[in-house]
Amino acid sequence: MSENRTIQRFDNKASDEAVNEALMRVGAAIVEGAAPRDLIDRVQADFREPFDREGHVFSNDFNGYKTLRLGGVLGISRASAELIAHPRVMAAADAALLPHCENYRIGSTTAIEIHPGEGHQELHRDDNFYPYRIPGIEYQIAAMWALDDFTVENGATRVILGSQDLRPIEDIPEEDVIQAVMPRGSLLLYLGATVHGGGANHSNGPRSGLINTYSLGWLRQEENQYLTVPREIADSYPENIRRLMGYQAHGTMLGVYPGDPDGYWYDA
Repeated sequence: MSENRTIQRFDNKASDEAVNEALMRVGAAIVEGAAPRDLIDRVQADFREPFDREGHVFSNDFNGYKTLRLGGVLGISRASAELIAHPRVMAAADAALLPHCENYRIGSTTAIEIHPGEGHQELHRDDNFYPYRIPGIEYQIAAMWALDDFTVENGATRVILGSQDLRPIEDIPEEDVIQAVMPRGSLLLYLGATVHGGGANHSNGPRSGLINTYSLGWLRQEENQYLTVPREIADSYPENIRRLMGYQAHGTMLGVYPGDPDGYWYDA
């Protein structure tokens, strides 16, 4: 049984160093009150109509049949950019990823609304779709924003602390599973190798969240931002968002293009 029975949590005044130390040591950390209520309100309002119109299209055995999902979030919600590029998240990505790359990019952006009656999602690692592992290198991190209160009853994300050690998922006992209970506006950070999964919703209402992943700049993105988000929308965002979407080269030889903001097209 794991000796870690709770995810270490911090208030929004905590230092990035303290949060990142916990993240790298046990694979997850929570920052409560990381986003203001009015921002969360705007993001939820942006998602409502798309959830109702197309949120069912990703339904399958893995994602669930009572869970709504949206991809290509930057093409749906401009307000979401403030969460995607939040300084707390960027600091965590800097700590986990920059030792192994020149820059990182969005891996995926997914809005999730788990409805009553949904069961536990299969436990998994987000970075398992990469075919090889390099010891000592994290391929990505994830940032889950609580758009509603996350409770045990409504399906708070399940996390296994320390599981970035790559232990077999099938060997993890149920008593090692911890739920990321946190109030609305909070942030759950976890490593790409940390085992986790959505929780079962036994409440009377839905539970929504926004999960964004960030991957090493020399890896293929899970979600193709260039084709998912129309170019005219991408161009309307500030440079830091465009860079996160992947509109930048990785050094002088990977992903160069004429509009590269660092001018590597001309140096290649």
